[in-house]
Amino acid sequence: MKIGIIGLGLIGGSYARALFPYGYEVYGVDLNEESLNYAKEQGIISEGFTDPKDILKELDVVFLCLYPSQLKDFFKKYIMCFKEGAILSDVGGIKRKVIDAYDLYRRDDIDFVAAHPIAGKEKSGVTESDASIFKDANFIITKTPFNENDSINLIQTLAKQMGFKTVTIMTDKEHDEAISYTSQLTHVLAMALINSDQDKYHTKAIIGDSFRDLTRIANMNELLWSELFLQNKDFLLRSIHEFECALNTIKDAIEAKDIEELQSLMKKATIRRRSLDETKN
Repeated sequence: MKIGIIGLGLIGGSYARALFPYGYEVYGVDLNEESLNYAKEQGIISEGFTDPKDILKELDVVFLCLYPSQLKDFFKKYIMCFKEGAILSDVGGIKRKVIDAYDLYRRDDIDFVAAHPIAGKEKSGVTESDASIFKDANFIITKTPFNENDSINLIQTLAKQMGFKTVTIMTDKEHDEAISYTSQLTHVLAMALINSDQDKYHTKAIIGDSFRDLTRIANMNELLWSELFLQNKDFLLRSIHEFECALNTIKDAIEAKDIEELQSLMKKATIRRRSLDETKN
């Protein structure tokens, strides 16, 4: 099977590293020749191309590792270049607008299976790619009425081969609502926490693991994450509001010196957090 990866950044490069050992022919497409040369030297792609038209007609599966905002123009420009029967997939953190973009240029003889690998790290670029970031991670497929079961099954199989532990199938709306809480809100909180630092006591010298853990994801790709926030504005604002309500409940308990309420909220949080670990195991 011939697999194409459009965009050899962190995720695209990690996909290549994870899939190449299975014997697939993996082809990379990127405007940056240095990225292609690096991937070829590392032995994670069979060949690299700067022009998608040079390889798309040969590919059975194509992973579009681009920003969501780039996909509309990509579909418009290259939709007729894919081979008949090809399966396309993406890696973006929002789904409604991506599926809408594909619907504008839909072809009945190919299948677009929107997907979201819940994995990454704070650095970008193919030189930072690492297949281990997928180990035991979660993977979401947002199924549409147009998807063939065989296409869904193939993307699911490839996700398992890459190391993902749990593959969840849901609608694009369900995905965007859920991810506004589990991913986007957490980035908002990390950003707000570190930006609220007055550095009165030279913060770096007095922090511990709790502060480091909570602010780790504040090291963000601002181009990507500002796009994700705004394209999922409705659900993200709702999640922010719900968090504000929960925060105010804690604040009110502190102001009232209500130790029983505080302890009750802490116990509730402890039980919920432990349940996540139990599910993971």
